[in-house]
Amino acid sequence: MKRRELLKKGVAGLAGISFLPAPAKTGQAIPPETPAVNKPPVIRRTLGRTGLKPAVVGIGATGMDVTRAALDAGLNYLDSAYSYGYGRHEMGLGALLKERPRNSFIITTKILGLRDNRTGLPPANVAPADFQADFKKRLEDGLRRLQLDHLDVLFLHGADNPDLVGLPKVRDVMLQMKGEGKTRFLGVSFHHKELELIPAVVKEKIYDVILTAYNFRQPHREEVTRAIASAAKEGLGIVAMKVMAGAFWDKEKKHPINGAAALKWTLRSEHVHTTIPSFNNFEQMDAGRGVMADLTLTPQDEEDLRRGDRLGLAGLFCSQCGACRTQCRYALDIPTAMRAYMYAYGYGKPALAQETLLSAKEAEVRCRECRICTVDCRMGFMVRERLRDITRLRDLPTEFLA
Repeated sequence: MKRRELLKKGVAGLAGISFLPAPAKTGQAIPPETPAVNKPPVIRRTLGRTGLKPAVVGIGATGMDVTRAALDAGLNYLDSAYSYGYGRHEMGLGALLKERPRNSFIITTKILGLRDNRTGLPPANVAPADFQADFKKRLEDGLRRLQLDHLDVLFLHGADNPDLVGLPKVRDVMLQMKGEGKTRFLGVSFHHKELELIPAVVKEKIYDVILTAYNFRQPHREEVTRAIASAAKEGLGIVAMKVMAGAFWDKEKKHPINGAAALKWTLRSEHVHTTIPSFNNFEQMDAGRGVMADLTLTPQDEEDLRRGDRLGLAGLFCSQCGACRTQCRYALDIPTAMRAYMYAYGYGKPALAQETLLSAKEAEVRCRECRICTVDCRMGFMVRERLRDITRLRDLPTEFLA
């Protein structure tokens, strides 16, 4: 089959994913018109020892028109990363924020650095000076895209080995960036291993903020709740991500998760200082903003959060427990692929899904088409079918994605 035909087939097969035009180039004017908004009460919590006061509903990877409206409505915490559209999200924020007072928003981004995905640590053959020079360049590139001279919080991105946060080469470059004024505070983000990573971050005493997955679908959510409370009592700010747990119960998007209820579930804990849901449209943003009118989780909310169980739907959120890797005869990096699946089908972000897939070697996520799949997913996923589906994204040119 010719490459063009293969790509056509791939795009057609990924019909549930939103493929959008490329966003405006840096410097291109962003339309000033946004819908008028009625500002509800804005609940703010202090982000640990940073003293920063974000609204409890922040702004994750969100388009610029919706982000503008969210900022106008009082949501002031902005999350970003190079992986959000290969830097395009940072560039969009740079164009949007340059006309706003610097003290009117809290801006963060995340830097991965050179990483061996097999160990979760910097490659053994990379000298500390080379690791640190690369890390610094990535941060400086991000600041240029954001058109800023400093961040409020710089996150070490996607930690999955507790030893990473305490490595001298990592600590040194993070402290150097803070010392040079490129960031006010330091943090660590992670998608899994919360019960190992949260205490590891607290132990180092140089980090001010934790960005962690936390939602109503995590099998170990009660343990994460206690770990978050312990970290907050040590003075760390807590930012929760994956709060929407995939946004839908199904790939076809016939059964949406009650996003307001999901946010309220996460914000039940006073130790969660803000959240970073992604808003795909103004309606989602309005619903998220409206949560601040009343954070009470009602009986109907709780019933809505059990809807997937009643319908027998596995949902799109993967808890990243990693048990599947030991069950798979080829030890494939199934958790990374399942996270990409959620980004693509739940959040409608195929570029982020592709970047997530590409963070692993192809041989680590490509299903071998075994006669019998040996993986028994605790979340109820049909793993083989999802792997076959999502890994097709690797073959699509980046410019097709948004």
